[in-house]
Amino acid sequence: MNWITNYVRPKINSLFSRREVPENLWTKCPECGTMLFHREMEASLNVCSNCDHHMAITPRDRFRALFDGGIFTEVKVPDPIADPLHFRDQKKYPDRLKAAQKATGEKEAMLVAEGEIGRTPVVAAAQDFAFIGGSLSMYVGNAFIAGAQRAVAMKKPFVVFSAAGGARMQEGILALMQMPRTTVAIQMLKEAGLPYIVVLTHPTTGGVTASYAMLGDVQIAEPNALICFAGPRVIEQTIREKLPEGFQRAEYLLDHGMLDRVTHRKELREELITILRMLMGQPPEMRGDLAAPAAAPEPAPASGDQA
Repeated sequence: MNWITNYVRPKINSLFSRREVPENLWTKCPECGTMLFHREMEASLNVCSNCDHHMAITPRDRFRALFDGGIFTEVKVPDPIADPLHFRDQKKYPDRLKAAQKATGEKEAMLVAEGEIGRTPVVAAAQDFAFIGGSLSMYVGNAFIAGAQRAVAMKKPFVVFSAAGGARMQEGILALMQMPRTTVAIQMLKEAGLPYIVVLTHPTTGGVTASYAMLGDVQIAEPNALICFAGPRVIEQTIREKLPEGFQRAEYLLDHGMLDRVTHRKELREELITILRMLMGQPPEMRGDLAAPAAAPEPAPASGDQA
């Protein structure tokens, strides 16, 4: 009986049992429905290989692809007052924060880091839409200002990747006050003569669009990114008219003079290197780590030349 129980039955179960496949091996493209293998997604920076749709990418993954060798150092951000309004809807605000922190593995919706891009020292900040919609909060305001102050102190350009659904309603007017605070920080960069570059990713809306996301010296967007204050559905319901095709998408804004470039994610690093070195008055990037060419030997004196 022990032989049947301990050996035969487990053997039969192993033959007919369904093997579970990890859920994170495949991702379905929301645009065309193609199933993409996770390694293929990593190699393509979360861009669909079939339709070229740019899916969300975490700030850390973006920084690993952006900085030389994937090496960067986080910039410390001051912690704001926790739950200043004691706001509660379906959940308490601290509970929402904890759930977002657990889901994303990040402390808040913006990550600030410094490193080198094409050997150009840079301070960069990126928002994570997965963290409560990347919403503008007191912490995000502090993070933006910490990045700008670090850039001014170290005389480095400041690059921001925006992705937000607007201001965080759980912080009310305190979240809205981050709009003028970040605008003042941008003015600090301008007074220091340092470049401020914004890369608008999908989606960038609300108070973020109405403040630091549209105040860059150079405005770049990823393809087909939604960039607006109020969304197209709200506008259609208000004016009761059908909006033009592609309204409020990156290409539409580029055609109407609101953006400087629309750049594919795979080409973005090279684009930023070129722009940053140009604005910082540096020579073009040298490809590779080749040694400097040896000095040409002096020509030998002619036979008739004598000291």
